[in-house]
Amino acid sequence: MRLSLHALMLLSTAVSTARAQSATDSAAIRATALDYAEGWYEGNAERMAHSLHPELVKRIVVRDTTTGKTMVQGMGASVLVNSTRHGYGKETPKERQQKEVTILDIFGNAASAKAVMADWVDYMQLGKVDGRWVIVNVLWERKPQPARW
Repeated sequence: MRLSLHALMLLSTAVSTARAQSATDSAAIRATALDYAEGWYEGNAERMAHSLHPELVKRIVVRDTTTGKTMVQGMGASVLVNSTRHGYGKETPKERQQKEVTILDIFGNAASAKAVMADWVDYMQLGKVDGRWVIVNVLWERKPQPARW
């Protein structure tokens, strides 16, 4: 009985430590996703760069207008940071700026999150690199444009 009580105490300590770590990780993942989203809208290239792994690839599935076939287009971290620096995100009026972040899953040093932006939705894969959460991959999709009459 003594061994069982000791094992139960160890297990409960491990579970509460895992929860505490998860809450810390959740906050850091959310902060990283917001650095990405808010950095874009603010034109803050440093904030955007801080959220990204230097080897990030952001991809979208598009239809080739010539062949009609779908293909995958990508951009790297440097293109995303430079686009932010040029202020393309600042073109979105404040009242339209959306930055809803949902953490989909966390396991060890890997996580996935969804960011709903004004004109698109980003599905992010994040990694904990040298103790800091950074965005490693993004698959995104444009939102349907409202009909213009």
